[in-house]
Amino acid sequence: MAATMTMNVSEDKWGLTEEQRMIRDTVRDFAQSTVAPKAGHIDKTQEFPIDTFREMGEMGLLGIPIPEQYGGAGLDYLSYAITVEEMARACASTALSLAAHTSLVCLPLYMFGNEEQKQKYLTKVASGQELGAYGLTEPNAGSDAAGTETRAEKRGDKWILNGSKIFITNANYAGVYIATALTNKEMGTKGISAFVFERNTPGFSLGSKDEKLGMRGSDWGTLVFEDAEIPLENRVGEEGQGFKYFMKTLDSGRISIGALGVGIAQASLDAALKYSKERKQFGKAISEFQAIQFMLADMAMEIEAARHMVYHAARLRDNGLPFGKEAAMAKLFASEVASRAANKAVQIHGGYGYTKDFPVERYLRDAKLCEIGEGTSEIQRMVIARHLLNA
Repeated sequence: MAATMTMNVSEDKWGLTEEQRMIRDTVRDFAQSTVAPKAGHIDKTQEFPIDTFREMGEMGLLGIPIPEQYGGAGLDYLSYAITVEEMARACASTALSLAAHTSLVCLPLYMFGNEEQKQKYLTKVASGQELGAYGLTEPNAGSDAAGTETRAEKRGDKWILNGSKIFITNANYAGVYIATALTNKEMGTKGISAFVFERNTPGFSLGSKDEKLGMRGSDWGTLVFEDAEIPLENRVGEEGQGFKYFMKTLDSGRISIGALGVGIAQASLDAALKYSKERKQFGKAISEFQAIQFMLADMAMEIEAARHMVYHAARLRDNGLPFGKEAAMAKLFASEVASRAANKAVQIHGGYGYTKDFPVERYLRDAKLCEIGEGTSEIQRMVIARHLLNA
């Protein structure tokens, strides 16, 4: 009886509904059986796991928070965050591409697109027919997203785009893209608009790929616009509102990156626990040494706190409450926890942790992107401070 009670408390301490637990368990089974075995290979080869994404599309995992009428699963945002977390626990590269597709393409199309755009584009990406990519970052506009230089000029029944976007997740495998561009240079951030378009758009091409430190199985590329012809009706939302749209998009996206960080951190703890029980030094398992126990305890404590923060931000969003500050806090904390946990996992593994014979060195490389993508840790601190000072 006591054992059963303990198990139930463990299962229920996150306050998940039966449906959310079912999603978690389903994704965990798929991630550990199908995704995890490929993680080392795609990291080594930089090979994008397109077959995995086809399976995920068939399972309904590529549009979890999007209503069923637009091809999605019609589930809540917490279920989506849990999905990203479980996927990251198996393979951070796969989780990153999933998060970029859902948070940065499906969601803004749903939140800001018109009905025609939802029927034409959102249904494709949410159902998994096409992968999505979001073009925001530019060579001279990283953290300063307001410094967008890509231009969009209205000519007849077309918008003509010129410029480029860099570090774009899913760029080389996407079929549907959203990108921002200046429609009025004199208006500053109020002169930035957003556009949706497909891969075969005239004047649009893909540029060079980057050799990345981590997340190597997640595609990253460059979008190039050379008099790219985008129909007038493909502007997303109102003209000049693109900056506001992508700021709101990033608020939601930060929750998913926080979940990504939690997944990497949990994988690091899983590996460290396993190794510490198996590795023997001085005649006993290293898990019996207090120095190792302290590291494991710190990892577990911070992971639990990070998970609470991510789930809390997701629940605020699900309930229609303000969540921007909490999303930034969750993203910031979980990202830094991921790096600390991965670093401790390498330390616990010792020399073996510095080799590619164990996955912890990959976790350390992957975790770093969480502190950079969708707003650096420094930007998150600015966002949090702005919320505090304007309260």
